[in-house]
Amino acid sequence: MRSPKAIASFRRLYVHSLDFTPKSYLCTTKRAFLCRPSVNATVINPAATCCFPSQYFNNLASKPYSSSPQMEGIEHRIVKANGINMHVAEKGKGPLILFLHGFPELWYSWRHQINAFASLGYRALAPDLRGYGETEAPGDASAYTCMNVVGDLVALLDAVAADQEQVFVVGHDWGALIAWWLCMFRPDRVKALVNLSVVFSPRIPDRKPLETLRAVYGEDYYICRFQEPGVIEAEFKEIGYERILKGFFTYRSPGPLLLPKGKYFGQPDTPISLPSWLSEEELKYYISQYEKKGFTGGLNYYRAINSNWELTAPWTGSKVKVPVKFIVGDLDLTYNAPGVKDFVHKGGFKKYVPLLEEVVVMEGVAHFLHEEKPDEINKHIHHFLKKF
Repeated sequence: MRSPKAIASFRRLYVHSLDFTPKSYLCTTKRAFLCRPSVNATVINPAATCCFPSQYFNNLASKPYSSSPQMEGIEHRIVKANGINMHVAEKGKGPLILFLHGFPELWYSWRHQINAFASLGYRALAPDLRGYGETEAPGDASAYTCMNVVGDLVALLDAVAADQEQVFVVGHDWGALIAWWLCMFRPDRVKALVNLSVVFSPRIPDRKPLETLRAVYGEDYYICRFQEPGVIEAEFKEIGYERILKGFFTYRSPGPLLLPKGKYFGQPDTPISLPSWLSEEELKYYISQYEKKGFTGGLNYYRAINSNWELTAPWTGSKVKVPVKFIVGDLDLTYNAPGVKDFVHKGGFKKYVPLLEEVVVMEGVAHFLHEEKPDEINKHIHHFLKKF
């Protein structure tokens, strides 16, 4: 059992307040997110000669993208941004909404939002983030810092929305954390933000995130288990990607997620039933993408948490100064982490996000709230964005 003192020391460190990688990458991404326009952001024309064979683009337009009614009309393309090839899905015309997914997700996690907001007169755009899905995946965790991923987004916006100086942003899980960084580093690019699940976490100068997580939760805590390259990937592969993804998507305990070796989401022979909001067909799409690329890209974000803590030192004490709405489920493990509820409801959150306009806590809802309750989430997002 962890001591009360250890728990108390964690009061202001959010479960997902992860900080990322080496300083050698700072110079490679600095221009991409500190300057506008970016010179290394271009849209790749599928018909043009490039590093992808034509079959690659044919695959983007084929199943499973178009295999269900939810996917009709969604366009897919590859954009060269910040030195990597990024896959983006988009639909609609009008003010752009940039949707940022988390782990273990994909652009596809926003399928309900893409269609809804396209019909409401917005241009909904959801990339596969660096390391996920059809987007390029550098091998080393040092390529997954806050500097890299924010650089990707700024370069992406330069390429696909050069006519819009500011855009709306909606983030979930890691996407929410990245959205906080985007707003902190480049508030000039964000008109308003709706973040789901992951609250803003101010940097604590004398406390490295990974060491704090180990002290509070122990080595079986999922973020700690993700640290050694190749180890957790091998375990995931042995157990099977279907069970791993089912386990993550069905996790509804407000307590910390522990992954002791050999006991992932219950005993290996215990069946995991899908929730009503995720069909077998939808799960198959996730499985197909992770079978192609594995989990390393997504796991590398977690492996860079201490490097991010180092890189964000200049922003210690900084505030997020864009209009914000925050939505979380009361069963979400992130909301139930030590100190988070007090931070959200007793003034800490508002102190660091002074333009925070609304906090919504959804009863009986867990982590993947935008998939579990898409209609309600869409109404919450739209009610906020239409003010602008």
